[in-house]
Amino acid sequence: MNRRYTIIRNVVFAWMTLMILAAFLLNIPRINILEHTARNLYFHVPMWFTMMAAVLVSAWHSVRHLQTGSVESDIRALQSARVATLFGLLGLATGILWSKFTWYVGTDVWWNFDPRQTMAAVQLLIYGAYFVLRSSFDEPVRRGRIAAVYNLFAMVTVPFLLYILPRQQASLHPGADGNPAFDEITHPVMRFVFYPAVVGFIGLFWVLYTQRVRMARIQNRLTANPEL
Repeated sequence: MNRRYTIIRNVVFAWMTLMILAAFLLNIPRINILEHTARNLYFHVPMWFTMMAAVLVSAWHSVRHLQTGSVESDIRALQSARVATLFGLLGLATGILWSKFTWYVGTDVWWNFDPRQTMAAVQLLIYGAYFVLRSSFDEPVRRGRIAAVYNLFAMVTVPFLLYILPRQQASLHPGADGNPAFDEITHPVMRFVFYPAVVGFIGLFWVLYTQRVRMARIQNRLTANPEL
């Protein structure tokens, strides 16, 4: 297990290093308004894809916990939700910076309640409530089962808040009502970096998630409390 983890971790780090170099060194076509900020596509969008993947992992382990009552499943559900939230926060932050230097350049505007940005923030608040809910219970069995049910509810909201509803409303984001999808305005050469970036960020999730699970197991052995 340790050897496999070390190999995968090193591959992910090498992959991400190559991706970052390609993201900044390869020439990209000039896209109207976006210009060189279009390079943020390699970071901002994969972070949200990674959050969605992490949310599915978390929900799967919540289902397993409800079926078996396994502490291991509860640990995995919690840690994948934590890493999912981290990537969601990074995705939101890179989106705010991107919009500042494209849509709102030359203004004092950082947040304009764009539907996609706003719903992404609501999604993160929903997962924030998951952690608050867990902290309100001291008894591990009850905490795990109630948190698992809530986690499944939170997962169900993800496609609606991050994809379906924003696409139905007017927005500056590509793919929203009245705007072309990003693949319609993105040069094919950018996809040679974008798709490997998605794979790399999901791999980075696996590395962080695995580290946190291992630490939570140790804490559970020492204190009988897997919260970390």
